Amino acid sequence: MIAPADSETHARVIEFTNVGLRYGHGPEILKDLSFRIQPGSFHFLTGPSGSGKTSLLRLLLLSLKPSRGTVRMFDRDVGNLDQDALLDMRRHIGIVFQEFRLLEHLTTFENVALPLRVRGEPESVYRSNVSELLEWVGLGERMEALPALLSGGEKQRAAIARAVIGRPDILLADEPTGNVDPELSLRLVRLFAELNKLGTTIILATHELPLLDAFDFPRMALTDGRVVIDG
Repeated sequence: MIAPADSETHARVIEFTNVGLRYGHGPEILKDLSFRIQPGSFHFLTGPSGSGKTSLLRLLLLSLKPSRGTVRMFDRDVGNLDQDALLDMRRHIGIVFQEFRLLEHLTTFENVALPLRVRGEPESVYRSNVSELLEWVGLGERMEALPALLSGGEKQRAAIARAVIGRPDILLADEPTGNVDPELSLRLVRLFAELNKLGTTIILATHELPLLDAFDFPRMALTDGRVVIDG
């Protein structure tokens, strides 16, 4: 149930070649990005504020197009895809935001199930999967609670569950521990690590040094618009 979606195994999930990004006529925010991310890997995305971490995540989410260069995902050049093909590819990518973005009028169960409802799947099909996933992230007793009654950590776990319920091949996380205490931050990254063991490729943006020191995952360091992968 919580394993990644069945899909073909590719030599490279993600490949950037000489990618640059600018907004309008401004200077390039990202410059000459060239890197490869192997399937099933886990990378921390680091860099000072304003270095372009969120912009890079938006490129990976396919919500932005590069100003130049080539982005390949699942062995396809995303620059050659039409809107329908891009939407189909996005279904293989999950995203976790720092600010949770739960819908306040929906219960925990309904928030997590929302991506499946949008796809048109009937509740009779997904109910057991959603319930099992909520048990797995420690929210089994909070399924019927509205977001206003959840703690910050519970909201973040619900947001993570919503991101993975569609079994993405790639999971992006934009400062997902920014609103919780250090102990819960470690627990949440351990949860991401468990998802990674199931085969999901994870890129987690963070500036928290204790997290970087606590886990031996390679780092993608953004500085002056360029990226260096260490480890």
